[in-house]
Amino acid sequence: FKNQNVKLAMHPYGCRVIQRLLEHCSSQQRNNMLKEILDHTQGLARNQYGNYVIQHVLIHGSARHRAAVIKSFHGIILPLSKHKFASNVIEKCVTHATRQERQLLIEEILGTDRTDVNPPLMGMVRDQFANYVIQRLVDVMDPEQRQYLIQRIHRHLPNLRKIPYGKHIVARIEKIAGYNL
Repeated sequence: FKNQNVKLAMHPYGCRVIQRLLEHCSSQQRNNMLKEILDHTQGLARNQYGNYVIQHVLIHGSARHRAAVIKSFHGIILPLSKHKFASNVIEKCVTHATRQERQLLIEEILGTDRTDVNPPLMGMVRDQFANYVIQRLVDVMDPEQRQYLIQRIHRHLPNLRKIPYGKHIVARIEKIAGYNL
């Protein structure tokens, strides 16, 4: 399907075919398909069918392919997290990232300016799709990363508790951490 993989990935049946081919074809065939697909990760992540192909790469792909997908989203985690289809892809990024990759995602979500009164996290917590990315992040981060998150959001707790999705996130952090914030 040379030069047709992206088109097929955005088709209701084609996306299923691409996923099965990625599972059952040879390494050389898989690498050729992924070379084309990985050049279009952002568009596929936003597509109602293509997002399933990118999720499939994150779940079943090699560490090199997962890293390429995650790297392609660097700098646009916030808008992708707020997108109906791409948010599912970002959840898979969070789940299947290495510790180092997850740390970079955390930094992007928390923002680099510690004095920022409105870090990207606050916009994500308010969003109907992005809040699930934060919940998944809380579930999969290691204790050190969770402590870092708690430190960074502590000053935002009063606002988080007022936001419907924020309440869920605070409750989830408290449950996993084992203490009230």
